[in-house]
Amino acid sequence: MTLTLTQLNTATVAEATQLLDGLYEHSPWIAERALAQRPFASWAHLKHCMTQVLQDAGRDAQIGLIRAHPELAGKAMVRKELTAESTNEQSKAGLTECTPEEFEKIQTLNAAYNQKFGWPFILAVRGPRGKGLNKHQIIATFERRLNGHPDFELQECLRNIHRIVEIRLNDKAACEPTQGHQVWDWQEELAQFSDPGFKENGQLTVTYLTEAHMACSASIQQTMKSAGFDEVFVDAVGNVVGRYQPSKSGAPYLMTGSHFDTVRNGGKYDGRLGIYVPIACVQQLSQQKQRLPFGLEVVAFAEEEGQRYKATFLGSGALVGQFNSEWLTQLDADGISMREAMKKAGLNENEIPQIQRNPADYLGFIEVHIEQGPVLNEMNLPLGVVSSINGSVRYLCTMEGVASHAGTTPMNRRRDAALAVAELALFMEKRAAADGDSVATMGQLQVPNGSINVVPGRCLFSMDMRAPTDRQRDALEQDILKAMDEICERRGLVCQREVTLRAPAAPSAPAWQKRWENALNSLGVPLYIMPSGAGHDAMKLHELMPQAMLFVRGENSGISHNPLESSTSDDIQLCVDAFNHVLKQLAEENS
Repeated sequence: MTLTLTQLNTATVAEATQLLDGLYEHSPWIAERALAQRPFASWAHLKHCMTQVLQDAGRDAQIGLIRAHPELAGKAMVRKELTAESTNEQSKAGLTECTPEEFEKIQTLNAAYNQKFGWPFILAVRGPRGKGLNKHQIIATFERRLNGHPDFELQECLRNIHRIVEIRLNDKAACEPTQGHQVWDWQEELAQFSDPGFKENGQLTVTYLTEAHMACSASIQQTMKSAGFDEVFVDAVGNVVGRYQPSKSGAPYLMTGSHFDTVRNGGKYDGRLGIYVPIACVQQLSQQKQRLPFGLEVVAFAEEEGQRYKATFLGSGALVGQFNSEWLTQLDADGISMREAMKKAGLNENEIPQIQRNPADYLGFIEVHIEQGPVLNEMNLPLGVVSSINGSVRYLCTMEGVASHAGTTPMNRRRDAALAVAELALFMEKRAAADGDSVATMGQLQVPNGSINVVPGRCLFSMDMRAPTDRQRDALEQDILKAMDEICERRGLVCQREVTLRAPAAPSAPAWQKRWENALNSLGVPLYIMPSGAGHDAMKLHELMPQAMLFVRGENSGISHNPLESSTSDDIQLCVDAFNHVLKQLAEENS
């Protein structure tokens, strides 16, 4: 029998507890306590209430729940003592058909994990798509998490239990995140393209206008055409643009989208999620032969990460008239200029000024993006509404001292460039932490031609400073530059510095942020409003039109710019539903 929300909301406590039996392994008390929060507005609301029950229950109860779970491919499986739910899950992952070598490997890992943490290793083996992880993925995750900190592992086990429960609830309620699956699959398909030197190692790297980048562009174009877009084309900087026409000629468009280039050895969801979610929405509109009183323009921005060339936000920057022609002479690591790369890709640099958008033609810009951080993951929330994108400033610097013999130069006579930069890095850490919500990072640090027995005479480094407001960012920057000057003067050094990026903070337009909030409230998703520490294409479009963003929870502690970057098809489905709700609100406002 398929469970319905109405049935759950109207049943007695005893009946409702029975209906939810089997969600939490041998622990019906969690669902029973959550029932006090009825009526549930949605399955997402129920799921969050259950996570709160467990959070409030305390550490002992949490560890008790973890210990109620069987080991993966453990003795209970061999003796066929698993619950029906666990049997189904381990079977789908192929754990019931391990080779003797695989079984021995997992048993060894089980023993080591139990000895270190005192509870069994928990993993949602049906994975982010719900179809099951393979044994290689399970063993690799096991080995990685065996090195984790106990406090982290406790929470990671609980997060995996909540994912197990989510899938079991889907089974009970016959819920299938169809569009979430579609978006998840599209991202997997796009990830097959990667730059040489990375693809061979199973790593995802797509930089501006490489062959892999062009293959991604072609794939996105084909997906847009298949989804039912009326017009699909590539503009002068390589952006892929898909347009779904409004019900009435001359009506304005809603712009949305994100980027499809990646950092080196990055993840599958950064940027790309914001391309495929609106494509899924257009696909649904097209299938239903429905038009809106405004058009939809989905832009897959060709470049945002600044990985091949020093310039960043080339795709979105060009749409707001901020493409600097001097960038065309920049060279990549192989000595290929941007101008050469664009010519080879069939792009006409002379047409770049023509793609600047007229804000009068648009309602605004919205973007969905994986959070790229741990906040939503730790709070057990699938979505978050962005209040503002932090302002940022970046520097590339060279610290010049004097190289000298490491054995014969007394400590008080040294002009050590590396130590000066190390002192500055520690100051950056302390100063940013004093603000609470500012961040400062020295992401690159090199001693060119350094030797083990030579005092470093030269050091190359980067600085990245971000804060929720421009005023706060500027104060952080001034204090760090002042500290740099003081360190140089005291140590007898000289530092050359170049600003490579200065991006203003981009607060969400209140009316547009409110539309995202309305969407989450309608879906029964607990509302959480948060700033974005990362930069996004929305911060460029912010200069031309109102914008607002929606974040989607990431798996694996929300890690991003990393192969472990992930999201579930259930969370993606909620994102699609929220996007559709914003479209509905706009349609009502503009009808």
